[in-house]
Amino acid sequence: MPPYLFRWRTRPDIAQLEHEIDALKTVVIRLRQDLTNKTGYAATLELVLKQRTQTIDDLVGKLEQSRAQCRRLGAEAENYFRMLAAG
Repeated sequence: MPPYLFRWRTRPDIAQLEHEIDALKTVVIRLRQDLTNKTGYAATLELVLKQRTQTIDDLVGKLEQSRAQCRRLGAEAENYFRMLAAG
């Protein structure tokens, strides 16, 4: 039999291991892709949370301004009432 007709035959146990390695490589690729997607999603959520927190802080500031204005207007109304009652 000439040497160029030699056919390589993998042992069944080695073939099974190679198959499992290929399957695990596929799983690793999928998991890396999932991790990349989830990392991007988490970054987006962090940005949205930051924007939301900033909006809440801005609204709290406006609310405090409105409350201060209401207190000033209430004090002013009280002064006018006293002036009218005295006069």
